[in-house]
Formats: sequence, C-alpha cells, structure tokens
Amino acid sequence: MTGTGAVRTGPPGALARLPGRVPPVVADAALAAALFLVTLGPGRVADGTGFALQTALVLPLVWRRRAPRAAFGVIAAAALAQWLLGVQLPADAALLVALGTVTARAPYRSAWAAVLVAAAGAVLAAARWAPEGRFPASAAAMTAAVAASALLGANARIRRAARAERLARLERDHDERERRAVEEERARIARELHDSVTHGLSVVVALADALGHARPADASAVTARIAETGRQALTDMRRALGLLQDAGPDAGPGDDRRSPPGIGQLGALCERMEAAGLVTRLRVDGEAAGVPAAAQLTVHRLVQESLTNALRHAPEGSRAEVRVSCAPGAVTVEVTDDGRAAGSGRPGSAGSGRGLTGMRERAAAFGGVLEAGPRPGGGWRVFVRLDPGGAP
Repeated sequence: MTGTGAVRTGPPGALARLPGRVPPVVADAALAAALFLVTLGPGRVADGTGFALQTALVLPLVWRRRAPRAAFGVIAAAALAQWLLGVQLPADAALLVALGTVTARAPYRSAWAAVLVAAAGAVLAAARWAPEGRFPASAAAMTAAVAASALLGANARIRRAARAERLARLERDHDERERRAVEEERARIARELHDSVTHGLSVVVALADALGHARPADASAVTARIAETGRQALTDMRRALGLLQDAGPDAGPGDDRRSPPGIGQLGALCERMEAAGLVTRLRVDGEAAGVPAAAQLTVHRLVQESLTNALRHAPEGSRAEVRVSCAPGAVTVEVTDDGRAAGSGRPGSAGSGRGLTGMRERAAAFGGVLEAGPRPGGGWRVFVRLDPGGAP
C-alpha cells in the first residue's frame, strides 16, 4: 500500500488502477454487447421473433450485479418463451451468466431457487432439442454446465466474504492499535505528571517545613529553593503535557526546556534533595553520552522517584546514595537509603502505589526488571538494569 505522499509513475501503475475506475454497469454492458454479437449471425437469428428473443436473453445482463434476481428472472422468462416457440438460440448462455451472478450475490434461498430453475430448463432443453437417442448425454452436459456456473458463483461469494472479513479484521486491528497507542500515551503522561509533580511537591513541602525552623539569615535561601523547585516542577509538568514545542522568551538560563532531563541533571536533582533535608551522594560510572535520551530520561525519573520516596518516608536525618553505571549495552541504577521506616511508610504500602507501578513500567520499556524492597540492615533499596537498545 502506498503512502499518502507516494506517487506511482509509468504505464504499469496506470494500468493497475484502470480496472478500478470502470463502473460495474459499464463492464456488464460490455459483456452483454459482446455476448449479443458473438451469438448473432446467419442461421442463428432468422427473423424478428428470434431477434427479439436474442435481445431479451442478453440485455438484462446489463443489470445483473445491480439486481441479480430480477435479471435472472427476465432471462429465464425469455428462455421459457424461446422453448415454447421452439426457437433455439446460442444466447441461452446468458442464463448461465445470470445464474453465476445470483449464486454469488443473492440470498441463499434465491440462489438455490435459481439453480433449480436453471437445472429444470437444462432438462427441458435437452428433451426438446437433443438428437435422437442423445437425451441422457445432452441433459447431463447441460446440467453439468448449470452446476459449474453455480459453483463459480458460490466460489466468488466465498472469496468476496473472505476479502470482506480480511478488511474488517484489518480495520479492527487498526482500531485496536490506535486504542493501545492512546492508552500508552495516557499512561506515559500520567507517569510523567506523577513523577514530576510528586517530586516537586515533596521537595517544596520539606523545604517549607525547614523554613519554619530556619534562621532569618537562611530564610531567603530556603525561599529561593522553594521557588526554584516549583518552577522546575512546572516545567516538567508542561513538558509532560507536550506544551513546550517552542521555548518561550522568558526561558532562563537554568530553565531546561529544550530537552528532557537525563543523567547529566542527576547532580542538580541530588542537590535539591539535600536542600530539602535528605543527604544524597551521587556516583556515576562510565560515559553517559552514549546512552539514548529516552533511556537517560528513564534513569532520571527512576532516581527522582526513588529519592522522593526516601524523602517522604524515611526518618529525618536519613542518607541516600545513588549509583549509576553506564556500560556498552546496559545501564544499571541503584538507589539506597539508610532510613528505618515503619511497615506502612514505604511505597506500595501507602498511597496509591502509582509511583512504584510507574517505575516498573519505565524499567520494562527498556527490558529491565525493577527490584525494590527493604535492606537487611534497614532502609530501602531500588535496583534496575536497563537495556537501552531494547526499547520498543
């Protein structure tokens, strides 16, 4: 199938498209005219009566696809009149053409009725015009012709039904792919919004709590951090919604709007977490430049969500450590903290659980399996190994 912008040139393409442009009634009229001329000639149509019967036998074929039962009925009536008058015409072949059309297009009851009528006509024709002693052979030959015409029509019906089923199946598959794409896009936006908004609000809340206990000299710095975190969360949210196709004139030097966050922004993320009260240490091994942007965004979101959970659920004064290792064909991420949380204080046991679910979905998109659970000595550990080349 050619795309919208593809253009076929040359005679083969033009010839391939030509049959589709001929209306069915024009093709049927051409068939009727050809059959009329082939069966018309000296010794075949002797007088005006024969000419009228010839016309009545062939002309209804023009409407054989528009009204198959009516066309067959008119031709059958003309054939009966021909039999009664004793006029034998080769144009009787039109009855076989009409029979094939009925069995291909008409309801099954009408198709069976047409087969019986044609078979009876074949027997009557053999009884009247078969040579002496050749009635059985003539009747068998004519009945076989009727059966062949009916089978050809039935085969055309089956092929048309199969083609319609294939088209319907393709349409259903297309609709299903579109539905899945919409659902995946909604899930992606939901993950982005959850990660960015939850992280930003958690940091803002922690900084606001710290502002109540801060010395007047430090209050302005904490307030600036709150404003910066809020702006970053707003930028991430707008990016998740796809509203940043053009960078506005108010984009500041620290406003990363042109590209999604990646491994290079983990340092700034850890600084924000530390300012909010979670002492965070970062270690990145290997070259992050070779990791695709989509995989880097996944790494950033996994670390962000893990640190946000630690900030929300770990006791005050907890420490976190982030380790990212970039190797050819694989990226590993490990986030640990030393907080001792109560049973309901960790992701998955409190709240909606969307954060941990979103992390697993992000990891699965790159062939990774997320491991998240308590550490033997206390605290929490998140570990995942990603395959950047395995993204769909």
